[in-house]
Amino acid sequence: MKQVEIITIGDELLIGQVVDTNSAWMASRLNSWGFAVGRVVSVHDDAAQIREALAESVHRAEVVLLTGGLGPTKDDITKRTLCDFFGTSLVYRQDIREHLERLYAGRPDVLNRLTDTQCLFPANAELLRNEVGSAQAMCWQSSATVISMPGVPYEMMWCMDHSVGERLRLLSADAGSIIHRTLQVYGISESGLALLISDWEEALPSGLHLAYLPKDGVIRLRLSGYGVASDVIEAHIDALRAILDAQTTEWLPSPADKGLLFANDDRPVEVLVGERLKACGQTIASAESCTGGKIAELLNRHAGSSAFYYGSVVAYDNSVKQGVLGVRADDLERHGAVSEPVVRQMAEGVRSLMHTDYAVATSGVAGPDGGTADKPVGTVWMAVATPYGTFAHCFRLGQLREQITDRAAQTALIWLLKLMNNP
Repeated sequence: MKQVEIITIGDELLIGQVVDTNSAWMASRLNSWGFAVGRVVSVHDDAAQIREALAESVHRAEVVLLTGGLGPTKDDITKRTLCDFFGTSLVYRQDIREHLERLYAGRPDVLNRLTDTQCLFPANAELLRNEVGSAQAMCWQSSATVISMPGVPYEMMWCMDHSVGERLRLLSADAGSIIHRTLQVYGISESGLALLISDWEEALPSGLHLAYLPKDGVIRLRLSGYGVASDVIEAHIDALRAILDAQTTEWLPSPADKGLLFANDDRPVEVLVGERLKACGQTIASAESCTGGKIAELLNRHAGSSAFYYGSVVAYDNSVKQGVLGVRADDLERHGAVSEPVVRQMAEGVRSLMHTDYAVATSGVAGPDGGTADKPVGTVWMAVATPYGTFAHCFRLGQLREQITDRAAQTALIWLLKLMNNP
């Protein structure tokens, strides 16, 4: 399979002002076309650094993709640096000027002398059109195929999905196949999971590789096949799924299936919850204390959430738990806010208040202060109110505040998904 290297250009990437999301997006597309990304490098807006990175990548890879530094201002030096590297000069292209006139019709403030410099294009490069921006992508064929694209994400994405993608897919005809399959599990440590599936992993044939990707208590298991038939990959994934489904955990004390596996693909849990609710014509609300609205944000993140998500009550103070959600004062006094009786009443209260089929609630000690011997930092009580009863459980979710709240939001939705799938 063909090896690709990506070079992202821009001071903003290296001082932490902008996060490089382009590389991850590009790598996903490239994998689907049969290319293997071997390296990603970020460099400053510096001609010497760009030339050095490009020389190394051209030596190693068959395809080199660059993004950034193609704008009309003085700090955008990529185009001039590439001309120097490939021994060429810039020529004025009328077809680019006509594109700019169409793109900025009715905006004379944009069609100025600086914008007009975008019509200068390397004489020996192939133009790969960019219909949504002023900077055009350019391609050279030397010992490697070198393609430079704009760094603005939506422009880069358009180029990859159209002109650059068309060019790359011509190269990928003999690239071989790369297939990824991902399972998601919860309720076990990374080392515990590795021990559980060690025999299965040891038996993987050449060409199959397993990766463990842990985050917020979730472990994504990605099985990658390089030049391996799809039926071979599916057979191994089916065997892994059977091992995970056969396990039981203590974290889910409910009628639901207690297997570790909760998703057969790489989609976020909130997407899976939304699909399940929409398919059944059901709705959900949330009552949050320690998570402070993170569950609401997750459920509302994707288009179409209005079909199933009604709203949230962020009941941080006990007066809100009592006055809005109907939590009994004597239970708050006797058990404290972080307790099973309180979180049950929060879930049932918001479900009744918003007339939904389901509700989730959280109340915990996110720290760094407030922990006790009985309820240390990281203690989170959760409840899920359903049409067939309310379930509550206490989780221990780490020591760091952001880690605790992120894990709590993820855990609540995973638990909800398991309960909906196995009422």
